[in-house]
Amino acid sequence: MKVEQAKTLTDNAISKLATALAQGKSEALKTYLAAMAKFHNYSIGNILLIACQSPNASHVAGFNTWKKFGRYVKKGEKGILIIAPVVRGKRDESLEDETESRMLVGFKAAYVFDVSQTEGEPLPEFACVSGDPREYIPILKTHIWQAGIEVEYSTELGAAQGVSVGGKILLRSDLPPAEEFSVLVHEYAHELLHRGVDRATYNKTVRETEAEAVAFVVCEAVGLSTNNAAADYIHLYSG
Repeated sequence: MKVEQAKTLTDNAISKLATALAQGKSEALKTYLAAMAKFHNYSIGNILLIACQSPNASHVAGFNTWKKFGRYVKKGEKGILIIAPVVRGKRDESLEDETESRMLVGFKAAYVFDVSQTEGEPLPEFACVSGDPREYIPILKTHIWQAGIEVEYSTELGAAQGVSVGGKILLRSDLPPAEEFSVLVHEYAHELLHRGVDRATYNKTVRETEAEAVAFVVCEAVGLSTNNAAADYIHLYSG
């Protein structure tokens, strides 16, 4: 590919991505965010409890919350112990509308379940990159290895698809080829752009926007369909 062709391809891809971002969040992303908002936010203590008992947990919720999603805990599954607050209401009769205030009175043991312990209706998901990266995965890996960066596969990344840890890229081992290629480009971009001293202070919004923009351009170049996945990802970080 000539330099002029590469520049034209890059300019067109960036323009396409900018247009998608200007149009706002996709309906798929809005649905996904609405679902994720229904999951509880946990304290650092409960996060540690969950991690100790179920290191691979990605989305956890109580029995009744899963029912609201149309999912049910599988028979025989063991719950993940957390500490839940006990809140009681107290009516303030000194106010005209007798407003009821709620106050924390203690804590109790409770149990949550990871999505892998449930079955039923599928949860909303991000748009995904699709297509066949063909020979470009081994070509990309060769470039990464030649840059002195290791690539390893892991089953212990939780909800993350890939992680850049400085000189090493970890990828989930169960990614479809198109997503594997896209995630690998994204993490390689982090290695190239964000490991230097000059870029270390860039905030997460900038880092994630840059890495995903690079992944978008490269995926477009090899003929993969991004299905608005790049724009949705960038919107998550307000990029």
